[in-house]
Amino acid sequence: MTQIPLLRLDNSDQALVDELMEAVGRVAARGAFVMGDELEAFEAEWAAYCETEHAVGLSSGTEALALALRALEIGRGDEVIVPANSFIATAEAVTLAGATPRLVDVDPRTHLVTAEHVAAALTPRTRAVIPVHLYGGTADIDAILEVARPAGVAVVEDTAQAHGARLRGRRVGGIGDAGCFSFYPTKNLGAWGDGGAIVTDDAELAERVRLLRSHGEKPRYHHRVPGTTARLDALQAAILRIKLQRLDECNDRRRELGTRLAESLRGSSVEVVERPFEGADHVYHLFVVRSSARDQLRAHLAERGVATAVHYPFAIHRTPAYADLGLGPGSLPVSEDHANRICSLPLWPGMTLEEADTVAEAVWSFGAARPRTRFAPGSQDQTIVSRS
Repeated sequence: MTQIPLLRLDNSDQALVDELMEAVGRVAARGAFVMGDELEAFEAEWAAYCETEHAVGLSSGTEALALALRALEIGRGDEVIVPANSFIATAEAVTLAGATPRLVDVDPRTHLVTAEHVAAALTPRTRAVIPVHLYGGTADIDAILEVARPAGVAVVEDTAQAHGARLRGRRVGGIGDAGCFSFYPTKNLGAWGDGGAIVTDDAELAERVRLLRSHGEKPRYHHRVPGTTARLDALQAAILRIKLQRLDECNDRRRELGTRLAESLRGSSVEVVERPFEGADHVYHLFVVRSSARDQLRAHLAERGVATAVHYPFAIHRTPAYADLGLGPGSLPVSEDHANRICSLPLWPGMTLEEADTVAEAVWSFGAARPRTRFAPGSQDQTIVSRS
C-alpha cells in the first residue's frame, strides 16, 4: 500500500541536511550561540525578504505576538480581538501580555477573520486586533486597517502560517503595525527547533521588542525595563538563513500542489477551503477540507495509506484554558462547526504530482460520490480530463 505522510521534514532531503550541518558546524566552531553575527545577518535578510525596515529574531511565534503587544503597551484592562479558530497561541499571547482576548467568529468559506467581524467586536477597551493568515491564506489586512485605524486600534498580523505570502503585491507581515512569525519545524520556513520573529517598519517598536527579548538590557547589566529571555538562537538563525534562500521556490511548489488538489476535489464529498478574495494569496502551509463525516473520512484515508490531521479540533473559546470567557456552545458557531469538520490532507514541497493525485483519488473513493473530472495522474500540466 502506498504510504503518503502528512508532510516530510528536512531529514528527507540529504543534500539540504548536509548544507545545514555545515552551518551548524560553523556556529559551533565559533562558539557564538546567543545573539551575534548569525542572528544579525538573518534579521537583515528576513527584513529585506519581508520588505520591512526591521526584523527581530525571537524564541517562538508565541513570544513574537506577546512581545509585540507588550511593545505596543497593551496589557491589563485592554482587549485584543482574536479569531476563535486559530491555534491557541494567538490568544495565549494576549493573556501573556496581561490583556484579555476578545474572540470572534470567521468567514465560513475562507476561515479568515474579516473587517466586518472586527467592526462588530470593537469596544472602548479594544487596543489591538490579531488577524491570522490561516493555513497560508491571506486575511484582508487592508480592509481591517480601514476599521482599526479610525478606532486607534493596532493591527498585529499573525503570519505564523504564511511566510512569503503576498497581499495585493505586498508581503504579509509588513502591512499592519507588526507581523509575527513562527519558525517551528513544520512551517513553510522552519528551523530545527522553536523560533520566531517580528517584522515592522516602526523603529521604536522594533527597539522595544529587542529590549524586551533580552531582560530589558542595554547595554549589558543595564536593565531598562522588566523583560524576558526570548532570543532566537544563533544556530537556528544560521539554519534559517540557508532555508530562506529556498522559500520562494518551495512556496511556488506548494501553490502548484494546492491548486491541483483543490481542482481535483471539486465536486467530491469534501468542501475545499476557498481561496480568499481578489488580490489575496495562498502558500498552502496546510491543505484543509471540510467533511460532515470527518472521522470516517480520516479512517477511510488511513486504510488507503494517506495520513491526515485536524488543525484544530477545538475552537479556542471551547477549551478549558478560556472557559472563563463564558462563551458557551453556539456562541461562535462557524468556528465550532469548523472544529468538528476540518481535516488536513498531505501537502509539502517535495510531494510529487502522483502523490497528490493519489490523495485526491482516495478522497473521491470515500462515500457514494464519484468524480466527474480529475487531473491526469502524473501529468505535468493543469489539464483536466473527463471521467465517467
